[in-house]
Amino acid sequence: MEKIIINPWTWQDERSYVQAVEVKEAQGTLYVAGQAAVHADGTSSNADMRTQLGLAIHNLETVISGAGYECRNIVRLTIYTTSSIELINNCFDIFKGFVAKHGMKQAVTLLQVAGLYETLSVELEATVVK
Repeated sequence: MEKIIINPWTWQDERSYVQAVEVKEAQGTLYVAGQAAVHADGTSSNADMRTQLGLAIHNLETVISGAGYECRNIVRLTIYTTSSIELINNCFDIFKGFVAKHGMKQAVTLLQVAGLYETLSVELEATVVK
C-alpha cells in the first residue's frame, strides 16, 4: 500500500491532520463504525468528555487491531461531539497524543451534533487501509 499526503498549506499540521490522503494499491479497507465511550459490558459512560474521549480512542484501537489493521493507517477520521468547543478547549491534547502515538496522517472532519446515544459526548468513526 502507498499513501500520498496532500497538504497545500501547513496550518493544519498543528491540528494533527492532513487535507487529503490518496491510497494506492491497498490490500484491504476497514470501515469502522462509530466508537464511543461504551464499556465492555455495553454500558455507556457518563464521565466527562476527556474521560469519554480516552475510552472511545481505546475502543477504536481495539477494533482496528482486532481486525488485523494498524491505527497508523487510519486515512479518514470523523469526530462527532456534543460540544466542539469543549472538545477543542479541554480534550484536544488527548486527540493529538493519539495521533502522535501512532504516527497517523489522516483526513479529519469534526462535527458537533445535537446528541449521541444515551450519555455519550464523543464518537470516532474511521476508515483504515492496509
